[in-house]
Amino acid sequence: MPTKSQELFAKARLLMPGGVNSPVRAFRAVGGEPIFMASGKGAMMTDVDGRSYIDYVLSWGPLILGHAHPEVVEALERAAELGTSFGACTPGEVELAERIVEAYPSVERVRLVNSGTEATLSALRLARAATRRDKILKFEGCYHGHSDSLLVKAGSGVATLGLPDSPGVPRALAELTVTVPFNDTVALEEAFRVHRHELAAAIVEPVVGNMGCVPPRQGFLEKLRALTHEQGTVLIFDEVMTGFRIAYGGAQQLYKIDPDMTTLGKVIGGGLPVGAYGGKARFMDLVAPAGPVYQAGTLSGNPLAMAAGLKTLEVLRRPGIYERLDSLTSKLTNGLIAESARLGVALTVNRVGSMFTAFFTPDPVSDYASAKKADTAAYGLFFGSLLEAGVYFPPSQFEAAFVSTSHSEGDVAATLQAANFAFSGLRP
Repeated sequence: MPTKSQELFAKARLLMPGGVNSPVRAFRAVGGEPIFMASGKGAMMTDVDGRSYIDYVLSWGPLILGHAHPEVVEALERAAELGTSFGACTPGEVELAERIVEAYPSVERVRLVNSGTEATLSALRLARAATRRDKILKFEGCYHGHSDSLLVKAGSGVATLGLPDSPGVPRALAELTVTVPFNDTVALEEAFRVHRHELAAAIVEPVVGNMGCVPPRQGFLEKLRALTHEQGTVLIFDEVMTGFRIAYGGAQQLYKIDPDMTTLGKVIGGGLPVGAYGGKARFMDLVAPAGPVYQAGTLSGNPLAMAAGLKTLEVLRRPGIYERLDSLTSKLTNGLIAESARLGVALTVNRVGSMFTAFFTPDPVSDYASAKKADTAAYGLFFGSLLEAGVYFPPSQFEAAFVSTSHSEGDVAATLQAANFAFSGLRP
């Protein structure tokens, strides 16, 4: 007899492309069929068939306080009673903007939008307007949303112009994007030599989350900052995933880098649909209505996201929050390393703060090429075994996992017990 999830997926496939509203949810990277979730509380999710899971996806990162945090829910209830959307200015927009500017010294002005994709495409449009240049530079394996300029794969060699990575992306537009390997300072220097004074912007996930968690090598971000400054290229830190996650002030606080612009994601809305782009006043004052660069949105700064975001940031400012997140995530990742080594399973674990990835490879993972060497079949088996044991990891080898303030020592211990069983089934 089919489960409720199976019944829903069968129906969904008749109504939606692939039966899902975002590709990774289809579970194709790990085999099997997707699970439909009914509720979440704290570190746990429960599916429509009544099974519960310790959640390390957390809506792909923004639920840093866990599911349905009581203070966030209370703030949402109060806001909803007053109205869900006005299409007009509200006090919450001003207060959230103030919190962002306080947390990110590089951000002198900020514009609230509705998604990370909207934030990055708007930041790039602004950079092109400010520099009067058309080309942008991005890094292999970094994902910045699904706008046409960023759905680009590398060309045939180092520092070559991009090729479309999806049907529907015009080749002429993709050719305006230069793609180089992450963490490769030699390729980076070559790109700036070849395209000297032609690059409007360089956009980077300072800690990559979309090929799995990959931290920057020492000196890489510093070199990027120096080259962009030297050539008048706008440096954009895409902190949609890392902002308020790996530190209150994000990666730029952790690595002490001052970008020209920053993009932020759903953590500033407590997991509700929201995003933001901000930066130096000389750039942001070009945005309409202050300047000529047009960008607008009916739901931008909507009161529900503002209320949830303000409460989330209030909780994150309390003493010891990030220290506990770091300690708990360290126990989990160190445990994964120890158990896999004991059982002879090749595993490399990358971690920055409370984001991490377990790559099924014996070699270090520092860029997209080394990430692709991971054994995706082994990850699929690992994922399935954890899922059966009630632990929900990302349904893809190449997505970061996260820990929330709602996770406990008991959750970590249960996860490591489930991982030990999973590794046992993978031992050589």
